[in-house]
Amino acid sequence: MSINDIKLTEFSHGAGCGCKISPKVLKEILGSSYENLDSKLLVGHESSDDAAVYDLGDGRALISTTDFFMPIVDDPFHFGMIAGSNALSDVYAMGGKPLMAISIFGWPINMLSAEIGAKVIDGGREICSRAGISLAGGHSIDSPEPIFGLSVSGIVEIKNLKKNIGAQPGDSLFLTKPLGIGVLSTAQKKKVVTQSDHNRAVNQMCSLNDIGPKLSTNSFVNAVTDVTGFGLAGHLLEVCKGSEVSAEIYFESLPLLPNILKYIENDCVPGGTDRNFESYGSHLGELSEIEKSIVCDPQTSGGLLVSVSGEGLKDFYDLMRSNSFDLKPIGKILDRSDENKTIVIK
Repeated sequence: MSINDIKLTEFSHGAGCGCKISPKVLKEILGSSYENLDSKLLVGHESSDDAAVYDLGDGRALISTTDFFMPIVDDPFHFGMIAGSNALSDVYAMGGKPLMAISIFGWPINMLSAEIGAKVIDGGREICSRAGISLAGGHSIDSPEPIFGLSVSGIVEIKNLKKNIGAQPGDSLFLTKPLGIGVLSTAQKKKVVTQSDHNRAVNQMCSLNDIGPKLSTNSFVNAVTDVTGFGLAGHLLEVCKGSEVSAEIYFESLPLLPNILKYIENDCVPGGTDRNFESYGSHLGELSEIEKSIVCDPQTSGGLLVSVSGEGLKDFYDLMRSNSFDLKPIGKILDRSDENKTIVIK
């Protein structure tokens, strides 16, 4: 089978971050107890943050993360780029600068050629080059499905470290990339996506969230996380729980990739959407099927979700416009609700 004929998505049961284990099942696997035995470990998995952070003792901290998944696109080079961009996003979300990466590579060697696998690695190298780092090595296995991702090390000034906790009532919420990746990847599998819509999705997934370190130096940014497989609502719920707040989402203000509603109407909703809703839907206010299909849609290499204090909005807008972002609030942080509904859709 030649590279031009290959359809990588046909060799995997899931796609991109839609492969993630559901939040409910993941909680059962990890358990409810967490004990940090090392005072230098500034961030572990206690708040489901984007990466682990270790105090180096000189005002800086090491950021360490790993992320990998099965193909979300057919092109092997783009698959490598997307998986790499998705992994790098964890470092950027915490305000860090990537230092180096090593690859995680699983390949069905009896079904797919080494030449095709090399293109995946080339894509990983390319996205690392764009981030200004080296793909320094890695580990590979013979796997029944194609798998690729990165383990990334980064560095951050501790005073600039951003977490997915710290959001304050009155904060405005912003999202740096449009939603709809899960819907479009399903449309691709069903062979109903247009080439222009597919290209837009690929370009977005290959774009780095390297605005993160610039956001981190501003005290008006109270919390940051990247939006991936748990969807906008799932990752916002982590922010709310860790910050002991509630939130509302302005549904009509959500940025969407082109023609997403049309694809939803044509039943291009990934299975990960229902898994996400089953995991955390009880914490959401009443919402329609369309709203569920958007806010629970699993994203791959999604944007940064940023919680910004009211007094810092002007500076935030100035920063984002100077970096070619034109953003509008997608919601706001509220006082912790006495009811069970942590997030409501307006």
